[in-house]
Amino acid sequence: MQNVTPMLTHKNAGDQDEPSWSFPGGAIGFASYWFALALPFLLYGANVLFFFLYTWPFFLALLPVSVLIGMVISFLLRGKIFWMAVITAISVICLFWMLFTFLTGW
Repeated sequence: MQNVTPMLTHKNAGDQDEPSWSFPGGAIGFASYWFALALPFLLYGANVLFFFLYTWPFFLALLPVSVLIGMVISFLLRGKIFWMAVITAISVICLFWMLFTFLTGW
């Protein structure tokens, strides 16, 4: 007689993988960044382009930060896409405007 233990072939309820929420959060962070970048053009006109000409590295550095903010918020609020989008958009816009006002000195 062999010493064999039978194994079950189905997964347990605890072994199931949870869905990844990082992609929707990153996409919302990316879209929020471009929306925040467009806001100065809407408020101040085309002259903002000359300001961005000299300060573009600072604003470009906010792009990966915005994507990471979206990913972190999506991880914290799993499954709540609407609130994730709202909180990500508000935080990215506030971060963008904080940098914009700091660089312009207003």
